[in-house]
Amino acid sequence: MESFSDESFSLSCWDYFTFLLLRPILAVLFTFSLLSFGWFLAWKLVLVHVPLVQEIFGLRKKPVKSKPASRGRFTQFYNRINAQNPSLEW
Repeated sequence: MESFSDESFSLSCWDYFTFLLLRPILAVLFTFSLLSFGWFLAWKLVLVHVPLVQEIFGLRKKPVKSKPASRGRFTQFYNRINAQNPSLEW
């Protein structure tokens, strides 16, 4: 069997730098970029349309239109009945 000497397993200064500093920084940057991209997609696709988020961030709201007094069939129906029989009004 072949015996390995201690010199074959020694790490250079660049290996220590890569292992202790560069790899953790790259891992944090990769994780942060994935989270940022996910947040960007969620913001563009969903969160912009949620009224609570719009209120919190001061985004532009859609103007609220007031509903007309005679807006539906039921209103017209009861107005016609009341016009024909004024005694039925309260």
